[in-house]
Amino acid sequence: MMDIKTLVRKALEEDIPITDITTDSIIPEGMKGRAVLLVKEDCVISGIEIFSAVFEELGGVDIEFNVGDGDFVPSKTEIAYLRGNLRAVLKGERTALNFITLMSGIATQTRKYVEAVEGTGVKIVDTRKTHPLLRLLEKKAVRDGGGFNHRFSLSDGILIKDNHIAVAGSIKRAIELAKRAHYLLKIEVEVQRLFQIEEAIEAGADLIMLDNMEEEDIRRAIEIVRGRVPIEVSGGVNLENIRRIAQYKPNFISVGRITHSPNSVDMSLEVVKRK
Repeated sequence: MMDIKTLVRKALEEDIPITDITTDSIIPEGMKGRAVLLVKEDCVISGIEIFSAVFEELGGVDIEFNVGDGDFVPSKTEIAYLRGNLRAVLKGERTALNFITLMSGIATQTRKYVEAVEGTGVKIVDTRKTHPLLRLLEKKAVRDGGGFNHRFSLSDGILIKDNHIAVAGSIKRAIELAKRAHYLLKIEVEVQRLFQIEEAIEAGADLIMLDNMEEEDIRRAIEIVRGRVPIEVSGGVNLENIRRIAQYKPNFISVGRITHSPNSVDMSLEVVKRK
């Protein structure tokens, strides 16, 4: 797993392979100044740590945030103040903004889904549909938005999907093989048809994922399970239908779109004009 410092270093190397020729041409070496981080739309904040880490890597910049990760912030709010080396501020501007606007976009989107199921007892969880190498950040953003994390990686749990079942020959056989290899771990099984549910439960599934089912089939599936194992609904979920689905009382609803296609929050880093 790539840590934050390594990720920041690689991101800066991508953006500044040699030097920032524009900034070095215009800003005198050692010049100090101030800048403000401005939020331009209502959002949930996420990404303070990695935003700050960009300028820690560059050096010479002090940052003061007046909000925390998970806070809701209205448009036109100044959420942080930067003081120090102006060359470092301008060199780190885009990389730092890329991180915090993406993470805040995920947190904001997650919060909308969490609020949509409020009072139903359903938990909103993410998926592995994340951008390569950014999973650590994106799953953190989901938590900041009030959601929960599913598996971080393929090593974190057993989830038997349609292709595993096709190769094994049946749900029962796939579960048998998984239990033989990892008998202490819980097993989640993806089902796409109602008739697969009893086979999965009888074979020892600990959790059922209803994958891309129509709403009526989701309702019927939950009736079939009758609380014997937890149920996760996945696929085809959006802000228009999630409340209806949550009222059928699954335990979890996983939403891939909160990480695979978030809208970045509009923010800007503006240097305070020198008098």
